[in-house]
Amino acid sequence: MTEGIAGASGLADDRALLGRTSTAERVSDILRSRIAEGYFPPGARLSEDSIGGALGVSRNTLREAFRLLTHERLLVHQLNRGVFVRVLTIEDVEDIYRTRRLVECAVVRGLGAPPFALDGLAAAVADGTEAAREREWKGVSTANIHFHRELVALAGSARTDEVMRSVFAELRLAFHVVDDPRRLHEPYLVRNRQILDTLRAGDAAEAERLLAEYLDDSRNGLVEVYGRLVPTEA
Repeated sequence: MTEGIAGASGLADDRALLGRTSTAERVSDILRSRIAEGYFPPGARLSEDSIGGALGVSRNTLREAFRLLTHERLLVHQLNRGVFVRVLTIEDVEDIYRTRRLVECAVVRGLGAPPFALDGLAAAVADGTEAAREREWKGVSTANIHFHRELVALAGSARTDEVMRSVFAELRLAFHVVDDPRRLHEPYLVRNRQILDTLRAGDAAEAERLLAEYLDDSRNGLVEVYGRLVPTEA
């Protein structure tokens, strides 16, 4: 497995984010973002000494942050070996998509009467299009996640946002394993725009249908590719 010690020095740039009121929650926010970015890839071991030194936090604070991220299923503790970024199983990926389908489709179904607040969705679509133009396929992936986070945000529920933040962060663990991000994400740029345009037209029922098909196709495509890269017993 990849050792996550060498890259930890870059976390020193994040120390300013902690301020004088350093907490495990803030540390976990930083590490969650770094994991989502692929800075610590699936399978990487997280060194307490390197990360704690880079962020300037105590061992107890860091261990509490690790505990929080383990609860979110982003990290796993291996006895006598340390803490590692999780490597998802195929079953994990399928369960993530079941959750996404339940929540995201329910959000669209419950939108009520148009017009809808779609600025966030539109910005995510624009970001994805620009990233594709620059051939930045990881940027396309990030914009795609932002699109779905903005979609969930239409529910106006802080609790739903928090739940799905963890789900999307966990999903990105699978994305970081895939060696062809263009194939995985580029086809959904058009479908994101189609959902946006359908919501702009005020047709939430059709948008929900498009979204359900989208999520099913995305799940099938990811499972097909991921299954070739990760053993079923991972």
